[in-house]
Amino acid sequence: MITTMAGTGACPECGAATVSIREALPWCAGCEWNLDGYDRARQQPELGWSWIDRRTYRLAARLTRQQYATLVGRPLASTGWGVADALTVGVSLLLLVGVLALAVTGVWLLFAYPFPNFAVMVGLALIGLAAALRPRFGRVPADVEVLTRAEAPELHALVEEVASRIGAPVPHVLGVNADVNAYATAVGLRRRRLLCLGLPLWGALDGPARVALLGHELGHFVNGDVRRGPLTQPALTMLGSAADLFRPVPGTHGAGLVVLIGEWLGRMVSWTLSRVLFVGHLTLAATALRGSQRAEYLADEMSARAAGTTGATRLLDVMLRTDSVALAVRQGARGGHGPEAWRAGTARSLAAAADRLPLLRQLSVREETSLFATHPPAGLRHRMLTARSWQDPAVVLTEARTERIDAELTRHYERAGRIVAWEG
Repeated sequence: MITTMAGTGACPECGAATVSIREALPWCAGCEWNLDGYDRARQQPELGWSWIDRRTYRLAARLTRQQYATLVGRPLASTGWGVADALTVGVSLLLLVGVLALAVTGVWLLFAYPFPNFAVMVGLALIGLAAALRPRFGRVPADVEVLTRAEAPELHALVEEVASRIGAPVPHVLGVNADVNAYATAVGLRRRRLLCLGLPLWGALDGPARVALLGHELGHFVNGDVRRGPLTQPALTMLGSAADLFRPVPGTHGAGLVVLIGEWLGRMVSWTLSRVLFVGHLTLAATALRGSQRAEYLADEMSARAAGTTGATRLLDVMLRTDSVALAVRQGARGGHGPEAWRAGTARSLAAAADRLPLLRQLSVREETSLFATHPPAGLRHRMLTARSWQDPAVVLTEARTERIDAELTRHYERAGRIVAWEG
């Protein structure tokens, strides 16, 4: 429901009536006064203290707006490493050297002194710590069903066509799962490219939006996203792992005074180390994710290059309403219907919300702003695409081809539909 507030709800900047949707803090739809206001009732707490959350939100809002203003007037090309990327890589290398030093020191202590010796215990502890802090490069998730070319030749061909049109490499692994989402990532030490399509989302999209989704996700393989680089993974994961490792555990009960004092001192040291490491992790994440958000804008550009501006913006509008997509899929699956019904339900939902979409895009600018957000707000992404030169689609997915692709995925659609139906 949209509420338009007049009188006392007039915008102090331009005098227009303010608006509100979903009971959000009112703002001006014209000049966007108060759109960057901190809405405590609806904003997800991040650090746990409201006064800190308010200040970090304001900083994030300023950085997000500045980044948009910087990028909107120039070509969205991958320009290599920026200052934040270089800092992230530098910290990653230092962390890797530190973990290696722990392991080497631990091995040396095992053999440097005659056994038994207290140094052996210290050596084992250092080796265990190095093993716990080692970088994780991921693997194909267990919920991903890998699609071979023999099983889904039409889908593989479409992925290759889109990749060719936008100048991106094809994924090594193409898979599907039951999420209302899609993602592209790199797994393993060799950084094998993985593209995963969430079938509830894929099945609910029309042809242009499907091409846009592929263009966006494949664009992540060429847009310099720091989250996917082997030299940046340690900075984004290792300090967080260390903070968890040093988190205090509950003490014993009924022990003597000396033991209780020792446990209290140990918990204080552990808590301090854990908090310091966690703050370091948050600082690095907030720094690195500026580059990640820039990479999302470039991926959107790739999306528009593949599907045209119309297809790319339609995809963003669908992603604004993933709850409606999930509802359409759930209702269709419970009625025994497949992706045709999912697409029809999603289309009806978008049509019914047509008058609210501009406000939903604006509201996303407030509610999706965070120092730790991997994506810019959907409203700014939509605005970025429409502010740039209009693009016609390079790849057109016909109804006949869509039907052939869906036929290849019938068994997987049925499984995804059951999962979504049960989750409701």
